[in-house]
Amino acid sequence: MKLLLCLLITMLALLPGCNDRLDLEDMSIGLLMGIDLDENDRLVYYLSSPVFNKEAKKRQEESGVISSTMVQSEKKMDGLTTALTVRGKVQVLLLGKRLLKQSNWFPLLDVAFRDTKFTVNARIVAVDGPISEVIRFQPKDKPSLPEHLSKLIDTANERNITVKTTLQELHRQMYEKGTTPSISEIKKMNDIEVQGTALLNEQGKYVSLITRQENTLLQILQRKTKEDLSLTVSVPQKQPDGGMIKKKLSILPEQLKLRIDSAFNEGRFEFDIIVRISFSLVEKQFPRFMNLQSQKLEHIINEELQKECRTLIKKFQEAEIDPIGLGLHARAYHNTQWKEVQDHWGEALARSIIRVTFQTEITKLGPVR
Repeated sequence: MKLLLCLLITMLALLPGCNDRLDLEDMSIGLLMGIDLDENDRLVYYLSSPVFNKEAKKRQEESGVISSTMVQSEKKMDGLTTALTVRGKVQVLLLGKRLLKQSNWFPLLDVAFRDTKFTVNARIVAVDGPISEVIRFQPKDKPSLPEHLSKLIDTANERNITVKTTLQELHRQMYEKGTTPSISEIKKMNDIEVQGTALLNEQGKYVSLITRQENTLLQILQRKTKEDLSLTVSVPQKQPDGGMIKKKLSILPEQLKLRIDSAFNEGRFEFDIIVRISFSLVEKQFPRFMNLQSQKLEHIINEELQKECRTLIKKFQEAEIDPIGLGLHARAYHNTQWKEVQDHWGEALARSIIRVTFQTEITKLGPVR
């Protein structure tokens, strides 16, 4: 028994103790972080953390410091708060549009990938306007701002309104030559609203914003659509009726298949994108006397979706960006030609011929005519 007791004491002595314990009250756990440029082009780092002190009237603490690096900003914030700053739990990382319009901003995130304590699952979000307006926003009828923004981006992504790009995914997109980055974009108005998807070029520089409808088409082309997918198209009108109700069709895809055929002819790539959709008709805003047959409705939807996709792809080619990832297809099926243009794929894509064809089929018209 004495031997067993001595052995037990020895083992307990070797176990790590709690000398490095840190209470929640002594930590400032950043859940929302932002990086922006002020009017003098100085880097400003923001952090929003919950307050665990019972005596505090405010449950969220916001800090903003001017600093040239993320590590230095952490030290400056420690000089402003009564707790130690911790960034390993960041849920959302906000990037100001003013910052994103610079082509050399990405190295600012180096510590996030190099420090193992930093989370790589934070959602990356572009902000149209000053980040200070967003990070100091306190919605009264919503949960805390970090939780609100996290759920806002997740819900918008489930609805195919915007993409959901994490810090780790952004790193992959920045270093992958066959695609260019795309991140969510929000704007502070009366409330915080998701605007759509911000498109970046190969250097990470902000190029343009695509709308919610365009984002749905982008996710179809990326094969990243969620289950809750719906599309609304306009029906061409020979003459504007000037009425309140416009001729619209809304469809709910039940089965969606995409095929890409490619070739390399006369020094440029050719892509044929074929999208097959079986769908239910969920809305038809027509005058009651106007009745179109299924075949005519399918033709209208095909034409409108093809037109919208061609306009979207033309926007990509003019900006020399590839959020679809056609470069990945070119590398897989035309590797020899790809190697010659991989370092300037955006220019090669701009010269490429890209054709999009929609083949739709109505499976359900609903219980009313």
